[in-house]
Amino acid sequence: MYSESDIDGAVAAGAISPDAAAALRRHVASAHAAPAVDEEHFRLLTGFNDIFVSIAIALLLAALGQIGFRVTHALGGGLVAAAAWMLALYFTARRRMALPSILLLLAFVGGVAGALIGGIETIFPHIDGRAGGFAAAGVGLISAAAAYLHWRRFMVPITVAAGAAALVAVAAGLLMAAVPDIKQGIWPLVLLCGIAVFALAMRWDMSDTRRETRRADVAFWLHLAAAPMIAHPVFHMLGVFNGEANGEIGAGVAAIVLVLYLLFAGIALAIDRRALLVSSLVYVLYALYALFRSAGAVELGAAFTAFVIGSALLTLSAFWQPMRSMIVGWLSQPLRLKLPPVHQPA
Repeated sequence: MYSESDIDGAVAAGAISPDAAAALRRHVASAHAAPAVDEEHFRLLTGFNDIFVSIAIALLLAALGQIGFRVTHALGGGLVAAAAWMLALYFTARRRMALPSILLLLAFVGGVAGALIGGIETIFPHIDGRAGGFAAAGVGLISAAAAYLHWRRFMVPITVAAGAAALVAVAAGLLMAAVPDIKQGIWPLVLLCGIAVFALAMRWDMSDTRRETRRADVAFWLHLAAAPMIAHPVFHMLGVFNGEANGEIGAGVAAIVLVLYLLFAGIALAIDRRALLVSSLVYVLYALYALFRSAGAVELGAAFTAFVIGSALLTLSAFWQPMRSMIVGWLSQPLRLKLPPVHQPA
């Protein structure tokens, strides 16, 4: 399986002509009865060998982490980060394997963070409060720097999202340092950070509206990072999953959840990204289940919920293009030009 960025790279290398690449994209779009951008392509596997290599990498890194952890907590993370970088020099820089590259990026940034956390726990075993907040911010900042370093060397699309998540940790750490007793107040900050990451994702998306280059892949992972930062704080602040002892929520809250999900669906259709719908799915399932239970469908509440939501999502998928055409048609002309095309470009 080849991604849009692979085709773009082949054109840049002279392996195929731009006209051949355009013809290939038109053929795929016509075969799928939808514009290529609607498919939301991203490369995860280049073949089954990706899975084979990923399993081997996971076993090796887990072993190194455990061996180092037995010596000192910091050494475990350091060994994982160092090994992930060295392995990336081959599997990412030379072999360009998709899934192993993602795994090695996460292992490198996570290993750096783990080494820092282990070192802090060793030196300051009882750190908390304001000092703990500053320590968390420091870990996030250095992890973001590690992600930037990895991006400069390997340019794996998920790296930008990993760096953005690390910067969110910096903001959360600084908030905890400023207000050590804060608890629920962290959710508005996460929501604001999610909106900021979403804006960054849109900036990458708008730089490649036809989604033919690596920028579209970067935007995909940024949207995937931003979606839970937006959905989870919103529904958490509404009190979903924090109801009475029987776990039910009121009909009013359930209705608000359903309305918000429709709003998220409208945004997803406009920008042609599905991450928001996936991240908020568990909440709308729970809300609809609560409504069915309140209506008396106790035994079949779960079945009715799955039937309604499953049917709605399948309908949305089947009619994604005409519904998106309608949503985009309501927007102003300058805004429409910044979004992916509704129809396959000629």
